[in-house]
Amino acid sequence: MDSLTVDFFHDVVCCWCFNISSRMRDLAGEFDLDIRHRTFVLQASRAEMATRWGTPENARETILGHWAVCRQASDQPELVNIDAMRAARFDYPHGMLAALGCKAAERMGGQAAHWDMFDCLQQAHLRDARNVADRETILAAARDLGLATTAFVRAFDDPMTARAVEADRQRAHRLQVQSVPTLIVRETGARLVNGPREDLAAQLRAALRLVA
Repeated sequence: MDSLTVDFFHDVVCCWCFNISSRMRDLAGEFDLDIRHRTFVLQASRAEMATRWGTPENARETILGHWAVCRQASDQPELVNIDAMRAARFDYPHGMLAALGCKAAERMGGQAAHWDMFDCLQQAHLRDARNVADRETILAAARDLGLATTAFVRAFDDPMTARAVEADRQRAHRLQVQSVPTLIVRETGARLVNGPREDLAAQLRAALRLVA
């Protein structure tokens, strides 16, 4: 079977990305996929959150409405903890610090480490209702993954890591990516349609037929 390379544009605070990540992990082995992780932060600061959503209260309630729809489509609905996030004592977070954490992990351990950090932070966000816009949450995830703390902090604070996040954003704009999750098969340019595992598998089989 030929291999496919898939660019996966995602944001840690995106519930739909949570659904897709576990499905793509399963499919990566079946189809020998090379998943290339691309951070695409929808709102990068509290100011951008306010511009997009208005008040923090409106942001939380609107986004948790999206969570409810996402949970219905999830393979792991028990991990989408709407009540805990509704009760959390912090404003609904933006995704920039989490993106930096993913890129810092990638610099230490490549794409596999990026994916592990992404999934770890998504669970902290969706399951545990932790603030992924807080530095300590990112550092705790790195410790949980066994990443050396001093080296991770150095990578996290290095301006090169922020430039890597920006490079992903520029790539997204060149490819006209406007939402997450976006999955692009490099060999064909096809964009996978978000859906159940078997729908994604059918799309990958179609892509393989085109490159065979």
